[in-house]
Amino acid sequence: MKFTHLIKPLFIVMLALGLVAGCATDGGASDSAGDTAAQAITDAKSANAQAKKMGAEWRDTGKLIKSAEEAMAAGDEEKAKKLAGKAQRQAEMAMQQAKSENARLIASGAIGGSAASSSEGGVIAGGDSYQVVTGDNLWNISGKEAVYANPYQWPLIYKANRDKIKDADLIYAGQVFDIDRNASSTDVNAAVEHAKTRGAWSVGAVEASDEAYLAQ
Repeated sequence: MKFTHLIKPLFIVMLALGLVAGCATDGGASDSAGDTAAQAITDAKSANAQAKKMGAEWRDTGKLIKSAEEAMAAGDEEKAKKLAGKAQRQAEMAMQQAKSENARLIASGAIGGSAASSSEGGVIAGGDSYQVVTGDNLWNISGKEAVYANPYQWPLIYKANRDKIKDADLIYAGQVFDIDRNASSTDVNAAVEHAKTRGAWSVGAVEASDEAYLAQ
């Protein structure tokens, strides 16, 4: 009889402990998810900072990171992680493209090994013109802070100076190029898209994809 009387109080105590443990577990899971989303955003920011330092940041990567932060603030951890992951992948792709482009230019002899410098040496006072110096190419000219601060916008220079540039991969020291400061967002997007999808090229030949871009 005494044992039977003890069962009910013992069951109540065990149930209460179970509920407490369950609450603690749920809270821990939520914190863990939050940490994961926060880490994903941190990783995305770090990768994008590296891409920006290389002058290869994509236009919408920063916006994705901001959206991820907003999603995390709103409590949507999964959305935040998804957006941050996409931003990180974009930044990594941007860096890889930048490295590949520089490697191809160096291998072709179009530039020297140090041509990725962000020197402003060729920018003419006023900023609407640029005089080509030894080691320059449209990629690194476009990446200069005083020009477009984005190497992927080089087709804008090519298009604005089509009368001076026969081959986009072959320019000469002393040439003076106009810098289009009034390009629309549509023009900028088209230039960046061409830079990213141009395809194979070789020095001394005019690529069909370049001709198609100029015809737009």
